[in-house]
Amino acid sequence: MILMHDYPLKMVEHEGFRDFTRSLQPLFKPISRTTARRDIMSMYEIGRASLLIMLGKVQGRIAITSDMWTANNQKRGYMTVTSHFIDDSWQLQSRLLRFMYVSCPHNAKNLSTALMNSLLDWNVDKKLSTLILDNCSTNNSMIDILLGRLSPSSLIMNGRLFNMRCAVHILNLIVKSGLDVIEFGIEMIHDSVAF
Repeated sequence: MILMHDYPLKMVEHEGFRDFTRSLQPLFKPISRTTARRDIMSMYEIGRASLLIMLGKVQGRIAITSDMWTANNQKRGYMTVTSHFIDDSWQLQSRLLRFMYVSCPHNAKNLSTALMNSLLDWNVDKKLSTLILDNCSTNNSMIDILLGRLSPSSLIMNGRLFNMRCAVHILNLIVKSGLDVIEFGIEMIHDSVAF
């Protein structure tokens, strides 16, 4: 429930929650947030082990998407790493491998180190097909660093197809540029509708 609904861990110590669980089952022994955290971490470790086994059984290649963003008010950077692969049943699977904090500065060296550590941690560095990133100049440099650290023989066409541009990001840039061109007209229509 805590994971499913993103409730805070301290919820298990709230008096209202304890009254609710007591009304359902008077013999239920309340747990602490430390116990809840330990149980969640245990669930994570079981899920991680299961995903490691699944990734180990993948016969084909694994595509990776990664995105980086910075929280405006804190200047803290976060990166996600997601795997995409076809399983034994020929079903497309997508699994979040990592959601992590990346320390400043958010340059190509730090980003490539964080991403490479994730690839190594999940044992997918030898099964990569492509890496899909947005069109940031830092990402171009990051790709060069990663290609230097990965074995070219393990990549398709020695890594010439390794970097794929994110089509959604490109489409977003096109739409923003188009909306900038017609912004004045949209404002006039908005004003006339409001009038």
